[in-house]
Amino acid sequence: MASFPVFDLNRYFAGSTRERKNYAKEIDVICQKSGFLAIANHGIEKSIINNIWSSTEEFFALSSEKKNESKARFDGYPYGYMGPGKEALAASKGISTPPDLKESFNGGPQHKPSHLTDPDALAFCYAETIWPNEPKNFKLAWIRYYTEMEVLASKIMQIFAVALNLEESFFNSYINQPISALRALNYPVQNQTPLTDQLRAGAHSDYGSLTILLPQPNSRGLEIMTPNGDWQEIPAKPDTFIVNIGDLMATWTNDRWVSTIHRVVNYDSNKKRQSIAYFHQPNWDAKIKCLPNCLHNNERPKYPTTQSGPYLMKKFQSTNR
Repeated sequence: MASFPVFDLNRYFAGSTRERKNYAKEIDVICQKSGFLAIANHGIEKSIINNIWSSTEEFFALSSEKKNESKARFDGYPYGYMGPGKEALAASKGISTPPDLKESFNGGPQHKPSHLTDPDALAFCYAETIWPNEPKNFKLAWIRYYTEMEVLASKIMQIFAVALNLEESFFNSYINQPISALRALNYPVQNQTPLTDQLRAGAHSDYGSLTILLPQPNSRGLEIMTPNGDWQEIPAKPDTFIVNIGDLMATWTNDRWVSTIHRVVNYDSNKKRQSIAYFHQPNWDAKIKCLPNCLHNNERPKYPTTQSGPYLMKKFQSTNR
């Protein structure tokens, strides 16, 4: 925990072109080793963070009846409230477990591209978010935070490009209409003994390019799988976001960068735990394939060309019940 890497975003963007390249090399090393790091000096206003945090906390404190007024319209619907027993993330890796011990509220993109006609995209990624009536400032706080995450994610993708010896703008055309989702996650107090293999969030990797996680300060339970198969705890450092790469970034880099398996264990089950995760996903029709400069010594791509949207939809549907 003491050696968990922290990347200073302000230091990067304040640097010269040469300084940026040198600093980005640290990202390359981190993403080869674990794919998890903390981002400091990210530039997001404290009020925006406080508002999303307090509004989601108020929402999860409502009665089940109230929360269910904004529930997802049917099983497999992507946005709105998802109550306990509805998701088992380990299923995305083909592992059968009891449902995860959590509830969530989920929202998608705020704007629909005018050119997009794919019915799957319109029905899934661009489905309507089912907003709650309470608390009254919930939607506004949510949209402001989502918008800030879009900007922050694009900045991180610029750094990722430099870390991979590409032009800083390389990923722009892949993420100018992202199908990213924002999830507020609540892990309630556990009043009953969990079932065998039942966790707050089962072992999984994330599906897209990167994830930006706002954890509850000083909370515990998030763990990553190390290369030797052990589980390592990830600390919730004050005033930072936890960032990790997803499956599509591993596809781009031919596993040079690791889409690390992680989970949330039942640590201190007498306390509730909350987090807010922004899952950055390239454009629906973005074709993701191995970058030529990530192939060395006659290597071949490990993954076929993957379309961002259908990949996300398939993974999501595999975990919902």
